[in-house]
Amino acid sequence: MPIQHIKRFLQLESAGGIILFGAAVLAMVWANSPLAYLHQQFINQFLFLINDGLMALFFLVIGIELKTGYLEGQLSRLSQVILPLFAALGGMLIPALIYAWVNYGDPVSLKAWSTPVATDIAFALGVLSLFGSRVPLSLKLFLLSLAVFDDIGAIVIISCFYSANFSLVFFLLSLLVLLMLTLLNVFSVRSLIPYILLGLCLWVFLLKSGVHPTIAGVLFALTIPANSDPEHSLLHKLNNALHPWVAFVIMPLFALANAGFSLHELTRENLAKDIVFGITLGLFFGKQVGVFLFSWVLIKAKLAKLPLHCTWLELYGVALLCGIGFTMSLFLGTLSFANESVYLAEVRLGVILGSLLSGLFGAIILLFALRNSSNKQVLPTNKE
Repeated sequence: MPIQHIKRFLQLESAGGIILFGAAVLAMVWANSPLAYLHQQFINQFLFLINDGLMALFFLVIGIELKTGYLEGQLSRLSQVILPLFAALGGMLIPALIYAWVNYGDPVSLKAWSTPVATDIAFALGVLSLFGSRVPLSLKLFLLSLAVFDDIGAIVIISCFYSANFSLVFFLLSLLVLLMLTLLNVFSVRSLIPYILLGLCLWVFLLKSGVHPTIAGVLFALTIPANSDPEHSLLHKLNNALHPWVAFVIMPLFALANAGFSLHELTRENLAKDIVFGITLGLFFGKQVGVFLFSWVLIKAKLAKLPLHCTWLELYGVALLCGIGFTMSLFLGTLSFANESVYLAEVRLGVILGSLLSGLFGAIILLFALRNSSNKQVLPTNKE
């Protein structure tokens, strides 16, 4: 992937993270204002459209980034992917185990084991961008690649654990549509219209089959043709068209519908509940331990190398930022308690606390680490 495309993508994600944060704050203010009833009406009216419909476009962009990274960039060689792959694996496994340990014995609360496994790349890159050019590009690429594998893990979890009322007929129809999309690619069809029409059919059939329809976005992305010339690549055109809408409209709408909760729920009793404690501990402690520990083992075993121009403390700071789970964590938590919405307030509280702690401590560690790195670079010049 050309370096200018990477930089443009990182800049877009940073801006999207700022807007996403603003939408989350607005959701909190709205949910605690005299107009809170309107917020609830907004959720009742548009939650399905946002969570099951528009989020499919979010997953479509993830699928495009995955395919593009494999074909053109940082995911094309094993040496480039092994460190973020294992770091992402640790960042999913340890938080899930911590949550399961906290909620062991309660089959209802145990349903949300997947909530702390996710990283919100928009927020994480947004915090990282606060340090500007002092952050090595290799560290940003490590975080971006890790987030891609993290999203793949979330997609697998959604596919395997959040499908209900399975219908074989509609599932087979989904496979038929997927085959038709693949044939369009094989026969080099370069018009987006047939892809979009079949993509809509894929979303409907997966919805009817019981498989979560957001998976349609990823499957659809993998069938879109790509070539080496970005100006004539359908994959690049679709990515360029969708990315601003996802970053600046769909994700803020998701935050507006899912992030708000009444501050009356912020009581000592709620904070002590296992769901809140498990998610908070999983995101803040589990993520940093999983990402950093798995990276450390791999590097010490000489199976991977520390990102170029990156220190161990900087890597640890990024591991902390991986605990910002916000968007995907809220999404997985919502799926976990789709039939027990009474627990959603606890999910939101845990996700917000864990994400805030991770972002705050990650920023502090990076501030200290990058300042030390800058001082070390300046010292030889001063001696001269």
